[in-house]
Amino acid sequence: MLHSIIHKQRITKSSISQTLIIAFISFFLYLISSSETKQQPTMKSILRQKISFNVQRSKPVVIFPAKPTPHDIKFLSDIDNQTVLRYYTSGVHFYHADPSKAYEVDPAHVIKAALAKALVYYYPITGRLKEQPEGKLVLDCTGEGVMFVEAEADVCIEYLGDPLTPPFPFTDQLHFDSMLMGPGVINQPLLYLQVTRFKCGGFTFAHKTCHVIADAHGWAQFLTAIGEFARGADQPNVLPVWDRHLLLARDPPAPTHIHLEYEPMEDATQEDFHILLKPPVPTNLVQRSFLFGPKDISVLKEHVKSLESMSYVSRFELITAAVWRSHTIALDYNPDYEIRVLFPVSSRGTMVPPLPTGFYGNAFARAVACSKSGKLCSNPLGYALTLVKEAKEKARASDFLQSLADLTVLRGRPQMMDARTFLVTDVTRAGFQGVDFGWGGGMFGGKALPIATMYTSFRNNDGEEVVVVPMCLPELAMATFKAEMESLIQA
Repeated sequence: MLHSIIHKQRITKSSISQTLIIAFISFFLYLISSSETKQQPTMKSILRQKISFNVQRSKPVVIFPAKPTPHDIKFLSDIDNQTVLRYYTSGVHFYHADPSKAYEVDPAHVIKAALAKALVYYYPITGRLKEQPEGKLVLDCTGEGVMFVEAEADVCIEYLGDPLTPPFPFTDQLHFDSMLMGPGVINQPLLYLQVTRFKCGGFTFAHKTCHVIADAHGWAQFLTAIGEFARGADQPNVLPVWDRHLLLARDPPAPTHIHLEYEPMEDATQEDFHILLKPPVPTNLVQRSFLFGPKDISVLKEHVKSLESMSYVSRFELITAAVWRSHTIALDYNPDYEIRVLFPVSSRGTMVPPLPTGFYGNAFARAVACSKSGKLCSNPLGYALTLVKEAKEKARASDFLQSLADLTVLRGRPQMMDARTFLVTDVTRAGFQGVDFGWGGGMFGGKALPIATMYTSFRNNDGEEVVVVPMCLPELAMATFKAEMESLIQA
């Protein structure tokens, strides 16, 4: 644009001397610079569209522990045994080529060998879940192994996007198709891995993990161990601890807290039980990533600085309050409807006594904040933030997870109530970013579910940590959501 302006000036003002032209350009650049410095921060987002490339998979293989392991029965905790956890969760890690490594160094072979060594320590993962007559699951440590497949992509890894942030519309090509083994988690492998090599020498490491066995922290601990073996370690830096008896219900069960995720809404109808909350299922879904850097967090803090009760506000609390409020506005609920936001809260640092180092089972409770839609949308951000902080503090009580174990047994492992409930998960501190197989920490590492709002993070070119919030909404709702988020950041 600058070139066209200068060119026009030269044609229409041919008598102007070169000195005056330079002066004009300098003044013009000064005006642009001054304008830019006065601009408010802009909410950065990335529209995710389908991209096309081919992946050729090899024949799947079973990976067994590198040494003989015990064949025993492992009992699960009552937190593990929640019905809502009987599914596989997905993640993916992206790695650049390493020029210092010979091209013959195959990441798939390195990871397979390291995986077999890690499974000696984490041998329960090679077993199979069995269902007892009363519906409770146990783990039969049969040593049947985990599934592994190698693949080749016909593009360079840079083709997938820059920066690489979820949601990833192409993850089906990078993940092992677990449905080939059958539906459900009972009598099925507990771990599926795929390593995909790209033309440039980069690769992806994608995993599907059974949530019954471990939560995000637990699976990240296991993946970190694989990386340590890949880099030459003799044993994991953190030794795994089973100890699921620590999270069994008391006898008799005696819940001490209200757990709203298991409490129905009085005004909820059957049509409210859809993840996008606007039945029938929309066909015009849009995926977009919203990026929150340090400057964006500072702007959000300005919205709530007048709240005297807010002595400390975390990054997660600010983002969740903003996203929940904007999500509710975007879906245009009846103002009298109750709306909820639900998010996991780790109990690893809150229980008394604390869980042992190395425990890799499920150890999280759920915080639930609720409000009438009209009140949430019409009030400033501080209102939503107060609700999120209060819900989080309740879930951090030292006996909250024990209360949840008691409740699930008392009610016979009930189904979770998710009507008009917005689910978010923060895995920025789970440890996925640090998984290193000898190629460094990678371009991105974390959970990658297609329509889930899971917070991940990456470092930008300035070395700043940027939180990525993936969002999946119908097209019109996404436009409203984006506008609401931008109004908060630019305010």
